[in-house]
Order: sequence, then structure tokens, then C-alpha cells
Amino acid sequence: MKVIHLISGGDSGGAKTHVLSLLQNLNKTITAQLVCFRDGPFAEEARALGIPTEIMGGNNIPRLRRQLTAYIKAGGYQLIHCHGSRANMVGALLRSSTGLPVVSTVHSDYKLDYMGRPLSRLTFGTINAWALRKLDYRIGVSDAMVDLLIDRGFAPDRFYAIYNGLDFTPAPQQGDRLEYLRSLGADVDENSVVVGIAARLNPVKDMSTLVRGFAAGYQKCSRLRLVIAGDGEERQKLETLAKELGVEKQVTFAGWISGGMDRFYSALDINALTSLSETFPYALTEGARFHLATVATAVGGIPYLIDPDVNGYLFQPGDWEALGEHLAVMGNDDALRKSLGEKLYEKASTQFSIQKTVDAQLHIYEEILRRHARPKQDRDGVVICGAYGRGNAGDDAILEAILQEMRSIDPDMPVTVLSKDPKSTRLTYRVQSVSRMAVPAWRKAMGQARLYINGGGSLIQDVTSRRSLWFYLHNIRAAKQAGCKVQMYGCGIGPVTRENHRKLAARVLNQYVDVITLREPDSLAELQAMGVTVPETVLTADPALTLHRAVDDATDSVLLRAGIPPHGRYICFALRKWKGFEEKAPLFGRAARYAYETYGLTPVFVAVEKHQDPVANQLAARGLDIPHYFLDDAGGAGTIIGALSRMEAVVSMRLHALIFAAGQGIPLAGVVYDPKVSAFLRYIGQDLFTDLDALTEENLQVMIDQAVARSAHPETQEAAVKRLREMEQKNVEVARRLLEL
Repeated sequence: MKVIHLISGGDSGGAKTHVLSLLQNLNKTITAQLVCFRDGPFAEEARALGIPTEIMGGNNIPRLRRQLTAYIKAGGYQLIHCHGSRANMVGALLRSSTGLPVVSTVHSDYKLDYMGRPLSRLTFGTINAWALRKLDYRIGVSDAMVDLLIDRGFAPDRFYAIYNGLDFTPAPQQGDRLEYLRSLGADVDENSVVVGIAARLNPVKDMSTLVRGFAAGYQKCSRLRLVIAGDGEERQKLETLAKELGVEKQVTFAGWISGGMDRFYSALDINALTSLSETFPYALTEGARFHLATVATAVGGIPYLIDPDVNGYLFQPGDWEALGEHLAVMGNDDALRKSLGEKLYEKASTQFSIQKTVDAQLHIYEEILRRHARPKQDRDGVVICGAYGRGNAGDDAILEAILQEMRSIDPDMPVTVLSKDPKSTRLTYRVQSVSRMAVPAWRKAMGQARLYINGGGSLIQDVTSRRSLWFYLHNIRAAKQAGCKVQMYGCGIGPVTRENHRKLAARVLNQYVDVITLREPDSLAELQAMGVTVPETVLTADPALTLHRAVDDATDSVLLRAGIPPHGRYICFALRKWKGFEEKAPLFGRAARYAYETYGLTPVFVAVEKHQDPVANQLAARGLDIPHYFLDDAGGAGTIIGALSRMEAVVSMRLHALIFAAGQGIPLAGVVYDPKVSAFLRYIGQDLFTDLDALTEENLQVMIDQAVARSAHPETQEAAVKRLREMEQKNVEVARRLLEL
């Protein structure tokens, strides 16, 4: 593989470190040629690292374009990789003259790159914004940067995320700590807890918040000291602020540090960052290399490194009071600082190493080249329609599972999702998404796709909404008429209660559906009763069974943010409002008390639909005077599954809470408001369920007794779930066949 990298050659900071370390390591595997538009320290350092480097300067852009086009063709390069505004402009011009794919790594928010420089922002910023939209692909340094650009209208399926990686080879001993700090001018002794930051003193880094937060922390922990390594236009203002706050002796402005940063980080106890905007700053991974406890703003890719309260602390930009609290807590607790630092090192060294970055970059190159070589087809890809973008973790889990399975069939296949909230769907899943109400847009997508998927869940029903049934039936017909194959994917059927709706559904499904894959036998019986006989019908399972739980640190963080100790003994209640629920709600509260007093299980009320379920959970817990918790927003499917895996039993009205818990081998008790709940439980061989109408204090307690007893013998449920996961693969097999792949 031969890749040419374009950069202005005047870069510094994180972008410089990223490019040089990346190219140095890429050249161990592929040819990564660097072209700078000017000579200087950047190019000199690249040469010193053994990176093949050429200088092609001048302001004559047409001539530079011709020169580069000839150089690229003569060298047999396969891909053009740009870094920075000038390189992006040149790369945009090279697309047509070379015919090669062009990708840019976005190292920072282009709208903030020229903060405080209005003329540069108007000229270079405008050119960069134009060029970025002209390129084929973009790489954001962190998922947060990708999300930011997708939010600004960039195509979501032409983005990749990469993280700044670091060499975590242990650093040698750095000498006497106090001697070094005192050489910087710091007033420290053996008892001092030193907070440090290495950054430019400019508005984006928001050092005023750091100084204010430090002053607040110092009031509660007099051991704290602050050392600021860096310089810039705000230095005098910051020095004045420290004096006004009475901490001028405790705050040291060290200026730029010479001789590398290892000695600086080795002298710290706490690493801090207060930026208003970041991608994925090296300053935090460099601190993690030295096992430093860390506190930072929750911006850019930082939350992907720091799991709050697990391996560090996060706060919102400008919130100096929260920063002060975190600094005081860490300053007063030596054991806590050590624990946070060790956990951060463990995560950073395994997930954010330079080798991880290089491997990710090579994978991106391979995918871009594969996509560039993909034959043009009259029809390509999939349109997926379902109850997505409503904040329901169960429905969104179905989408996540289907997308994973489509990518297992063809990782480069175009996908368009119909969603109530297309913006959220684009950001979450990095796919094209259109509004359910944007009829021309989804009709156009259907006209270009091979397969239309009516995507899981109980979409063909008229209990919650007649209009919903009409919508899905209309879309099935429109997709078939547009030339798509049509698959109803791992779905449930019914209840369809009105006779005219049953006839309508049977007519549409018989005429316009190719294959129906069903998640349980009850739906098969309902189809047969409705008179649906023409489509091929296959018994499979719910796609959400294939999803995995999040890593432990992410789950711990979700629980801690809700005030829940991660490793207690818990019973889950996953409830929803339904006709008759308010009358029955006190029974769940009494059941929660019973589980606590009888088995020592602390109740956790979990919301699967975060906009609606918290109301039901509050009703159930009203007046409860035993310890209990609410998990109103557990994040995505992975962290919800992770949270449920910490439970010893689950009592649920929500189907997908039962599905998620079943996949983790957690004993279940179902409260049935809809036949789909009992249908699933019967399908996995579970008999612990009762209708909401028939729920009593006694039968709920009996189900809890039996669920707790079964926690010692999960083998039967695990075997049933394994069988269902194997059956679920028939959904994928059918889709592959219909796509003719």
C-alpha cells in the first residue's frame, strides 16, 4: 500500500505529534510518503524520525496541483491523506486530476481553529470548511469530533474515528521530584499535591476556569499546588487572576518546558485539562502513562478515555466550582488518587496505544480502497424501517443488531434508516437516515436499494396506534413497488384487533412481502390466523439477543453516575405505564421491600424507555423507605445489558429488559401487558410470568422466590438462549439470500 500525506509543515501541538508518530509507525508496514508545503522544524523532525519527506512549496496553487498530480501518478500512490486546511484545499483539487480517494484527518474543530483571529477565520477557515465537504472521506480524532461534523451535515457513512495513540513503554526514572518542581519556581514540599497542565495559554484552553477551580480546591485542601506548563496571550491575565484569588504563591507559571515532557508529568500528582474544545488530547494519555489521577472537561473524545468516578473525573466547560470539588477530593485522599491513576493507566495503555492507532489507520485505508473499488450498481444497499429514534432502548437495540448483521454480510453496503429522529440515528449509528415524514427522501432511497427491511419488534399491530400500522403497511407496499425485495426481520406480529385491519394486513403482506422471519411461535400462529400464506415464513429469534454487554468500566460509570454502587446485590424492576398500571403500582413497591427484607436484594428501577418509564418507576417506588435506586438513563444497549448483568433477578414488563437479562443468564419474572412478553418467555422455557390484570402481592412474591432460587442454576435458561441465538442467524441468512450476496 502506498499513501501520500499532505500537510502545510508549520503544525505544532497534538496534530504534529499525531502525524509524525503515525507516519513513523505506518512506514514499518506500508509506504507513507510525507509532502510538506514548506520546510522547517516539522519537516526536519520528520526526516530525523526516518519518515520519507518531500518539500513542495509556493503559493501558485495550479502549479502545485500539476506537480503533485505528476508526482502521485509516477509514484503509484493509491490514496491521498490530508492534514490541515491548506492540505484539504489541495486534496480537494487533486480528486479529479488523480482519480484517487482523498481522506482528511480532522485534528480540531475548524470553527475554533482561528479563535481570536477573525481575518484568518474568514479566509482560511472558510476555505477549509469548503474543502472538507469536497473530500471523499474524513477521519475525526475521536468519535466526538466525528459526531460534531455529522451534526453539521457531513455524510455520516463516510466518516471514521481514530484516537491519538501513545507509546506506553515505561519511562526511565526522572530524577528528584521536588528539586525539579522548585527549579520551575513551585513552592512545594514533601506533603504537596501538585496539579499540573501542559497547554497553550489561549482562550480555547480556558485556563481561567483552571485557576478559579484550583483556588476553590485550595480552600478545602491546602496541600494543593498548581504548575502551568505553557505560554500564550493570556498569561498576564491569568497571573493577575491568581493574585486576585489569593493563590499567586501556590500557582506557578513555568512557561514552555524544554527537554521533553516526561520529567514534568513524572513530577505531578494530578493531571488537569479545562479546554472548551478538544479532539483527543495527548496531554491526558501522556499523564496516564505516568499513572496520574486526572480531571478534565467532558469535551471531544475525553469521555471515551475517562469513565467518571471510575478512572477520573469529568466536569462541564467553565464549571470551576465542580473542578474545585474534584481537586479537593483528590488532594485529600492519597489512596483515591492512586486508584484513579492506576485504572486510567490500565485503560489508556490497552486501548489508546500507538499500535492501536496504527492498526486503526491501516484498517481505515483498507476500507477506503475497498469502497473506492466497489463496482457501481443500479441498485445497492438496504433501507431499514422500524420504531427508531424514539428513545426506546429496546427498539434501538433491534436497529443496532440489524446494522451489525448487515455489516457482517457486506461491510461497505449503503444503509438508510427511516427514523423519527434522523439526526440522532445518524450520530449514533453512522448511517444515512431520513425522517419517517420525509416521503420523497425515503421513496428515493427505496428506488436505489436492493432490500427493504421491516425492522424487528411488533410493528404489525393496532393496539398502540392505528396510524402506525397503516404507515408500516404503506411502506412495505411502496418498497416493493419501488423494486426492493422485502423482508420482515425477526419480528413479532400482533395483536391486530380490528377485523378490517386484519384483512388489510393480510392483503398487503401476501402481495408485497418476500420473506417473514419471526421471533417466536405465537407470531407464526397469528399470521396463520390472519390468512397470511404467500410469503416464505421462517421461525427465528429477536435480533437483540445477539448484542453484547459493555465493558465493566463503562457499566460501572453508568451506575456510579446514578449513585448506584457497581457491585452490590440487586433486583431489577423494569416497568412501564399501561392501562391498569397505576392501580397495580404499589404491588411492585411492596415486592421491592419483600426482596430486600427476605433476600437482601436492593431494588433498582430501570428505565428502558427513558422518556416514559421513569414515571412508572416513581409510581411503584412511592413511599418506599428502604434503600433503592433509579437508573433513568443507562445509555445504549451495551450499558443497559451491562447494568442488568449486575442484577440477581429481573422483574420486568418491558420485553427487551427480559431479552437483555436472559442473554446474561439472569433469572426472570415477567409481568405481561402484551402477549409478546409471555410469548418470549415461553419460547425460552420460562414459566415465571403473570398478566398485569392478574397481578397480586402474593403471586409477585412467589415469582421472586422462584427467580432467586433459580439464580443458582442458570443452565436451562442459558441453553435456551444459546439455541435462540443460533436460530437468530436465519434472519441474516435470509437477508443475504435476498441481497443475492
